[in-house]
Amino acid sequence: MAVRIYDCSIDTDLLTGMRLAKVSLGRNELVVMPTDTVYGIGCDAFSAKGVEALLAAKGRGPQSPPPVLIANTNTLQALADNIPEVAMRLAETFWPGALTMILKAQPSLDWNLGETKGTVALRMPDHKIALALLEEVGPMAVSSANLTGEPAAITCSQAADYLGDSVQVYLDGGTSPKGQASTIIDLTSLQDSWIDGKLVTTGKIRIVRAGALSADKIRTIAGDLLESAAG
Repeated sequence: MAVRIYDCSIDTDLLTGMRLAKVSLGRNELVVMPTDTVYGIGCDAFSAKGVEALLAAKGRGPQSPPPVLIANTNTLQALADNIPEVAMRLAETFWPGALTMILKAQPSLDWNLGETKGTVALRMPDHKIALALLEEVGPMAVSSANLTGEPAAITCSQAADYLGDSVQVYLDGGTSPKGQASTIIDLTSLQDSWIDGKLVTTGKIRIVRAGALSADKIRTIAGDLLESAAG
């Protein structure tokens, strides 16, 4: 089956591609879309069949759960549990942008992203096409649009070469602005408490994957909570 790529710089292609992307996501199918970092392959975050198809397309198992892209910080508060105060400050500073935060997931969520151990990796991308789609369909499980072990795709044609007809809709937004994956940080060891009317945060923030956002920039907000070895 021939792969159809929708050129989002052309209004008619953009409208058609976005409409078909929405339909495909509702059918538990896969979509490739541009982000500010690299191209992503995504599905409805609440579709177990979609997540299974996403992992299969990349050649991964459930031990590598995909991050979840969201359109706003309200969704962060809906999906994550016991959010440390510093996470909200990081989101206010670096979202939309190239920061993915691993947090404790709301235990009531009806989804299956794989072996998450009760956590969720969240990011708000800085790309108008990605944000428009997320506003339309809600949270999406999104991983880099490549085969496991291969370089991340920074153009839509690269993603199509990797993934072929395992993806139903390709949205072409041009070359990725950053061309580098997001920085992933783990905040699950943090614990906020109030002592004598003052907020005290214990634990450390660990950089899981270095990426487009530097440790130095993260440290301007996180301070000593960021593990020194990670800088």
